[in-house]
Amino acid sequence: MSNQMIATVIGQELILERVFEAPSELVFQVFSQAEHLKHWWGPRGWEVTACTVDFRPGGVWHYCMKCVDRNQGDFFGFESWGKAVYQEIVDGEKIIYVDYFSDAEGNENEDLPATHITMTFEAFEDNKTKLVSRSTYASAEALKTVLDMGMEQGISETWDRLGEHLQTLQ
Repeated sequence: MSNQMIATVIGQELILERVFEAPSELVFQVFSQAEHLKHWWGPRGWEVTACTVDFRPGGVWHYCMKCVDRNQGDFFGFESWGKAVYQEIVDGEKIIYVDYFSDAEGNENEDLPATHITMTFEAFEDNKTKLVSRSTYASAEALKTVLDMGMEQGISETWDRLGEHLQTLQ
């Protein structure tokens, strides 16, 4: 299996898989700490300008991504706020959370679909990790909405940046 992302859509669920050249404990760690997330979260040309993480069930991850790439036209200077509410955490193995579009105060945007996400971190031969993200939406239409917004490309670029960040830590 290569380190390319594999995306599968089944009804109202989007399944993303990728193998990273890093141990599962480290891949899990960079999803759980603000100082790591600031380095790699978001598509290319975007940077995290605000990030707070309360990594526990019931805790909240609240962040802002800002487009800093002039080549992205109308998106340049645009800010996108997000909020995740953690539901279940199994150290080194699994993170379950609900992801929302939000504003700077953390109020959820009711006009855009929320996502129920289960991420699993599977140890793989030679200190590799298979990351599997299962995103479930309220309906197939809600999933189509975010796919039409370019989410799959955004996650692919985000995971590329994650891979690059993991290389700097080893």
